[in-house]
Amino acid sequence: MRANKDDSDSFIDLDRLLASAWRRRVMIALTTAAFLLLGVAYLVATVPVYTSMTQILLDEEMARYTQEELAPAQSRQQVDTQISSAVEILKSNKLALRVVDEAALADNDTILNPPKSVLETAKSLPRSITGLFTDEVSEASSTEAKRQKAAAMLQQSITVERVGRSAVVALSYRSPDARLAAKVANAYAAAYKADQLNANFDAAEGASIWLKERLDDLGGRAQTAALEVERFKAENGLTSTRGELMSEQQLTDLNSQLTIAQTDVARASARYEQFKSIVDQGASSVARNATVGTSDAGNSVLQDLRARYLTIEQREREVTGSFGTDHPQAVALKAEKDEIAQQIYSEFQRLTESYRNEYEVARSREEALRQRMEGVTGTNSIATQSLVHLRELEQKATSLRTLYQSYLERFEQANQNQTSTIPSARVISDAGVPVSPSSPKKTMVLALSTVLGLMAGSALAFAKEVQDRSFRLVRAISSELGKTSLGYLPLVGTKPMTAFERLRRLVKQGGKNSPRPLPAPPLERMTRLVLEAPHSAFAETLRNVKLVSDMNLKAGQNKVIGVVSSLPGEGKTTVATNFAMLLAASGKRTLLIDADLRKPRLSRMLKPAPKAGLVEAIASDVAWTSLVRVDAQSKLAILPIAPRAAGEQMPSSTELLASPRMVSLIDGARQHFEYVIVDLAPLGPVMDANVLSSQLDGFIFVVEWGKTPVQLVTDLLDAQPLVASKILGVLLNKTDMDLVSQYGPSGGPEKYYGRYDGYYQQPIMTAPASTVGRSNPSVNTSPAPKGEPVSPATA
Repeated sequence: MRANKDDSDSFIDLDRLLASAWRRRVMIALTTAAFLLLGVAYLVATVPVYTSMTQILLDEEMARYTQEELAPAQSRQQVDTQISSAVEILKSNKLALRVVDEAALADNDTILNPPKSVLETAKSLPRSITGLFTDEVSEASSTEAKRQKAAAMLQQSITVERVGRSAVVALSYRSPDARLAAKVANAYAAAYKADQLNANFDAAEGASIWLKERLDDLGGRAQTAALEVERFKAENGLTSTRGELMSEQQLTDLNSQLTIAQTDVARASARYEQFKSIVDQGASSVARNATVGTSDAGNSVLQDLRARYLTIEQREREVTGSFGTDHPQAVALKAEKDEIAQQIYSEFQRLTESYRNEYEVARSREEALRQRMEGVTGTNSIATQSLVHLRELEQKATSLRTLYQSYLERFEQANQNQTSTIPSARVISDAGVPVSPSSPKKTMVLALSTVLGLMAGSALAFAKEVQDRSFRLVRAISSELGKTSLGYLPLVGTKPMTAFERLRRLVKQGGKNSPRPLPAPPLERMTRLVLEAPHSAFAETLRNVKLVSDMNLKAGQNKVIGVVSSLPGEGKTTVATNFAMLLAASGKRTLLIDADLRKPRLSRMLKPAPKAGLVEAIASDVAWTSLVRVDAQSKLAILPIAPRAAGEQMPSSTELLASPRMVSLIDGARQHFEYVIVDLAPLGPVMDANVLSSQLDGFIFVVEWGKTPVQLVTDLLDAQPLVASKILGVLLNKTDMDLVSQYGPSGGPEKYYGRYDGYYQQPIMTAPASTVGRSNPSVNTSPAPKGEPVSPATA
């Protein structure tokens, strides 16, 4: 039975968000105010803290100026590592102890026992109580303990961080005393510079001692390696020029000559093969197609012959084309052409033979060089084996000599650094005495409290909105249930207000007390609202119900309509009675049947109480027409339910409503009355409406505004399809018309309900409570005359 929701529901609806925020504005405002009060309390209870900051530049260039050779520039990663190391040194306990000693802070009470806020005092109370039971310590131990505590307090109160991507480190110290904050920050900068000087001097001194020991060892090893190289050369007779052995030089020269010879052989072979392939084509083909490069021998002769050949050939074609092949001139030209072709062929044969001789000479030279190389290679193999070992000895001697020179340079540099040590850091910003506290920041605390209050209030409002799964707007009836909406039935009288609503009403009225609201009318008066205020919004909505019922049911046919709800207390009896009275007052023959056998609230309002009713009409042979009561004012016929005596067992309502006599009763009522309104039990507790659904033409479904869960209604309608299929429409009952506009979207009809007040008459609720239920004539009914048709005319 659930209708398909619009896909747009899955997106954020700004109108709904704004409407939700406006509905919960008082909750959000109170939560924000509470957080602001907490922020103010925090500012009052927190001890102000002052922060003083100094900046230190880590400049390696300062130390480089004292070096003979400038070291290469450091990479970005090395610079980052150096700055990170400096930050950790500034945070270290060793530097904190140096500051304590140099600035005489071991007995400073502000550092050892700083003022505490209320929260810090509460947290430290157990520790203070525990300290009362500890044993006393010696004076020396107490002094060292104070020194260590002062250093620990300094470490807790300092902040060291790099300034952006620069080589500047910012050190700040927080203290309740502004002058002490500046003093400690400057002491830290001085202590860091002194620590850098001492560290550089100690490092240079240690490096000099170690390098001296290494130089003595390397000098002896390098000299021994050089003597071993010379001795090996003398023993193996290894002589060399330009750093190479003689055999190696010969082998290199022969290899170069062999490479040139191989190139000449390849060139001569290619040229020979080219001309040989041309000669193999024959004289006629050679004269017509063969071409040679400009660098070939005899090229000018061949070019002249070929030019003459082509000229004669062209002339021959012209003569033959004009006079025929037998013409004497054509014959002479052909003979001359053949002679030149033979000359070209002979010239090609001569060149081919010349290139063959050249190829043979180049190949012989290549072979001779190859044989000489093989001989030299065999001679050099013995010397090469000795040379390999010689090179190992020379390499060892060279490495030791290079290493010795390197250590010697480092030793000289270390000695120089030891005598000219300067710090690689300088203070670029001295710490000054702060004039205003850095914590707590009043503006930030108040702003943060406001933001947190808004967030917390919004979260509470969101939780309340999420929990609200009831019907608030008539459009939810079509979107959630797929049914027709019959409109809003206003809440009559007053409703219990929450604290938020009372505050909201007070704010809305500018702090003035509002007039005392009228009390909610008793149930007897609630059933006659359409008679007391026929031009009210309540009556107009019920007229709309009549219009929708007439449009959906067959015209000209008496109608049987059930009024049902999901849960007890949703006002279905009030709706059924007022709807029936509206029909009766308009001149329609109308019967109202109280079919809620478990809780017949309608029947309990009748004065005097009926002695027999619907149950007796179904369970016995009593004619139901004799049990009908007629309202004196509206002429409404009512079939009540007689109250049960104490201890009397009520028959099964399901069996009674499903019995043939109930079917006969409904058929008889349909014949006598134009409208039969049946007040049924709720769908949730019992199945009475489902049992009687086949006898009814339609149902009016009553839902309490803002209370009945959507899921409950959908589940009940899904479980009872017979009832769901006959629902004419759904009424939102007990609607708070002051709040419904806050749930409507921008531009929706709910936003303009306040302008409708001039068209409606408000129900009058000023009758004394003592007259209700006892002597109020509007609730009295009288039995219908016996033996006559039941209609308003017989009342």
